[in-house]
Amino acid sequence: MTARIIDGKAIAAALRAKVAAQVQSLSGRHGLMPGLAVVLVGSDAASETYVRSKTKAVIEVGMRSFDHRLLGSVSEPDLIDLVRRLNSDATVHGILVQLPLPPQIAAGKVVAALDPDKDVDGFTPMNIGRLASGLPGFAPCTPLGCIRLAKSVHASLAGLEAVVIGRSNVVGKPLAQLLLAESATVTIAHSKSRDLAAVCRRADLLFTATGHPEMVKRDWIKPGATVIDVGINRIVGESGESRLVGDVALAEASLVAGAITPVPGGVGPMTIACLLLNTLRAAWLNAGLPAPTL
Repeated sequence: MTARIIDGKAIAAALRAKVAAQVQSLSGRHGLMPGLAVVLVGSDAASETYVRSKTKAVIEVGMRSFDHRLLGSVSEPDLIDLVRRLNSDATVHGILVQLPLPPQIAAGKVVAALDPDKDVDGFTPMNIGRLASGLPGFAPCTPLGCIRLAKSVHASLAGLEAVVIGRSNVVGKPLAQLLLAESATVTIAHSKSRDLAAVCRRADLLFTATGHPEMVKRDWIKPGATVIDVGINRIVGESGESRLVGDVALAEASLVAGAITPVPGGVGPMTIACLLLNTLRAAWLNAGLPAPTL
């Protein structure tokens, strides 16, 4: 068996095209242009690269981009004051505060200051509660992308056995809630789970978010399973060259799985595409209009 490679780039491009069409419709019919404000504190290289990608994607679909770059020495009250100003700005429909933040700032306080209806990252306590309760709100972008990738293989996830490795607030926990909403049977596994390989072998759907390069081997995977690899890890080979790999040993896992996402080119593009989708939804809801189904 050779697994089908799930093309996250192509699926994300199709979603971005749909978002762009809806942005044009919203602007033409209602005179409303969605706006996303991104707040970057300090000069973390990975964060700067990610913010540039987000800004480029926002502009490409016809939205407004508002970038706020602050020194790494900014105080917590000053950052929260900026967030509150953005909450009140009618031209801003989505707000994203890029994490991590410098040590003098409590990230939880900053996130809690966000207007939940502009929280397009889905990180506020209100949106976490909405997701857990099955109420309308914003879910984190990476888990949303994972669900879309899984549904590109399976028309329905209902009744499927899903295993999520990782219990973070950013991926593992919200992904489990989204899978429950799809009526999958969900297990969250983590570093304390007993016989992790055996747990994973039960899965029709296996989602990995561990941060450990190529940890998941072929004998962890049920034959024919769909594997969504959230991990992105840089490793250095014997000759000194570096490359990106996921949490799954792709080459050997592909001999067993039915479908699998590559790294890079799998989950990553979907995260940004789902951020655009959440921002579009925020603009529709802010205007009192029913959000389109994309």
